[in-house]
Amino acid sequence: MGREQPSQSQSQMSYTVEQLVAVNPYNPDILPDLENYVNEQVSSQTYSLEANLCLLRLYQFEPERMSTQIVARILIKALMAMPAPDFSLCLFLIPERVQMDEQFKTLIVLSHYLETAKFRQFCDEAAKNRHILDVVPGFEQAIQKYAVNVLSLTYQKVPRTVIAEATNIEGVSLDKFIEHHVANSGWVVTKGQGKGQLVSLPSNEFNHPDLKRSTADSIPLEHITRIFPVLG
Repeated sequence: MGREQPSQSQSQMSYTVEQLVAVNPYNPDILPDLENYVNEQVSSQTYSLEANLCLLRLYQFEPERMSTQIVARILIKALMAMPAPDFSLCLFLIPERVQMDEQFKTLIVLSHYLETAKFRQFCDEAAKNRHILDVVPGFEQAIQKYAVNVLSLTYQKVPRTVIAEATNIEGVSLDKFIEHHVANSGWVVTKGQGKGQLVSLPSNEFNHPDLKRSTADSIPLEHITRIFPVLG
């Protein structure tokens, strides 16, 4: 029972902020509510792109009220939403002079590494900037999820070493990570050349061209049913 009250409060806050955004998104009076909502997203590990974009737009009209701490948290949450283009959408609303701040330059570099799947470089850069990233819980797990998504779109079979590099996990932790995906994501572990492991990933239209071709060549059922009356 003790946990029900905070949950109810969070739901009410979420509803109120989203209602304010929908009714009057350009009202500067809601700026403090939106800033508090960013902090709420961080602490509760939730996310609202619409509310965050609204806040960034208000900062454009009220630049003297901009909180770089809040903006950084918005960008980190946007990185966690990849492969969605949220980071670029947010960055577009941030003035270039603000982007020149070191923490924002770092986040832009990190986004580039993620977009180009340069996971080793990303991990190296992230390790040097934990003080920026650690303020947002769940960041590492979100990036690991994104890395798995990239691998699943790229490989039919992927070496264990590639998974380790992409997720920045190794040893026993990597064993547990792979076991989790074997149980929940359809991964199959096989033995590769030498002592290395290969992981077979579920087929999809991106990592298995034949699936894409067969999908493109097939005629949807509703199209066939429309043809029958014409033939008759």
